[in-house]
Amino acid sequence: MKFTKYEKARIIGARALQVAMGAPILLKMEKKDFEKIKYNPIEIAKKEFTDGVLPITIKRPLPKRVSV
Repeated sequence: MKFTKYEKARIIGARALQVAMGAPILLKMEKKDFEKIKYNPIEIAKKEFTDGVLPITIKRPLPKRVSV
């Protein structure tokens, strides 16, 4: 599924907040990888998003059908 830039920002922001509050990280990363990104929750969330491991979905409302 292709996400808009607004959906992507919302997903990464929500996941970064979860990581910052102590949620488990869904990727197997080594200590040197964490040190490289300086333990930044936003960078961790971006990596999880690009790897496709986030269990977050987007609901898009469909337009209402007009009957004629």
